[in-house]
Amino acid sequence: MSVTSSTFRALRHRNYRLWAGADLVSVTGTWMQVLGLNWLVLTITGSATGVGLSLVMQALPTLLLGMWGGALADRLPTRPVVIAAQLAQAALAAVLAVIALSGVQSPLPIYAVALAGGVVSALGGPALGRFGAEVVPRDDLPNAMALGSIINSAGRILGMSVAGMMLPLTGSGGLFVVNALTFFVVIAGLACMRSADFYELAGEERQSGAVLAGLRYVLRTPWLLVLLALSIVLGSLGRNYQVTMAAMSAGPLQAGAGGYGLLSTVFAVGTVVGGFVTASRPRLTIRLLLISAFAISVLQALSGVMPSLASFAAAMLPIAAGAILVDTTVSARAQLDSPDAMRGRVLAALGIASAASGALGGPVLGWLSDSFGPRVALQVGGVSCVAATLLAAVLLARFRKSVTSPAPARVALENA
Repeated sequence: MSVTSSTFRALRHRNYRLWAGADLVSVTGTWMQVLGLNWLVLTITGSATGVGLSLVMQALPTLLLGMWGGALADRLPTRPVVIAAQLAQAALAAVLAVIALSGVQSPLPIYAVALAGGVVSALGGPALGRFGAEVVPRDDLPNAMALGSIINSAGRILGMSVAGMMLPLTGSGGLFVVNALTFFVVIAGLACMRSADFYELAGEERQSGAVLAGLRYVLRTPWLLVLLALSIVLGSLGRNYQVTMAAMSAGPLQAGAGGYGLLSTVFAVGTVVGGFVTASRPRLTIRLLLISAFAISVLQALSGVMPSLASFAAAMLPIAAGAILVDTTVSARAQLDSPDAMRGRVLAALGIASAASGALGGPVLGWLSDSFGPRVALQVGGVSCVAATLLAAVLLARFRKSVTSPAPARVALENA
């Protein structure tokens, strides 16, 4: 198999091609709404804190309800749940459009919609992830996830670009209308898929205590706990570059808004590069995860001493690429090395870790940047991530020596 065919091997499957196309449209619409929502809140409140509160409203339900969403995903057929979630998100986008077009001057209705959207994401997100694992065979799942990273990056760039052009013409309301329509593209893609071509995962029979069973599985699976803890540290102190890039541009680099825009573009390009590198890998192992995490953590610490915009941007590109490799490998190993019947709850745990890292990292890095300067924030974050990666390597090596049972824990550690 050639490198090119290996990189795109998940696209051999018709259902995945439909899923990937629908996902690109949906992600593009989502980022259009993100820009429109942030702008609408900012114009109404005149406060960046108001924008931050809307982000909290969207993330909070995942922290509180994520495991219930995982239990639903493991119990119910995934396609109906995904369709219901798409319809709910379309309705919420339409409500936002009405709010924006009617000229409401209070942020409270917007916060309510943001909270409701967070609830839908918390309950439907694990089913969405589980469904994405059913459109390709098990061996092609890591490649599909890597291609998904490319799609997410491309959709983000496209969505923000289109939204930037539309916003002066249509206002935020027009962006919300477009996003509402994209959900029906996803539903159409689901309707066109062939049921015979699905690779359905084993589900769990209806029973009480499914959420507690998921929590017990996570807490009693040491290698998974280590991966989740490492993901939180890397995501909070080593991934919130929207904070540190802005602080570096406005402060030490003296590059202003133009420099921040350049760095954001370079970072986005790096995520696309990382997606292609990840997709070209035949296997995503824990060893690869640890090496990549160590490398980007060292680069982060070094980026804090970069003297110019060009050198700082040069460091951002491999960091962004490595971040995609790390995130995809964590997700792949957590899913593939856990029982199929527990897949939804494992995805929920990954979502909770992601939400927690975003909620913790932004304020911490912001405080470090304000108190000691963005260079120190990058160096402290980088050194902390190096230490966390080394500790994770030691713990995983210890678990590998002590595990004597077969799958799935033994498989996960043998991949290291």
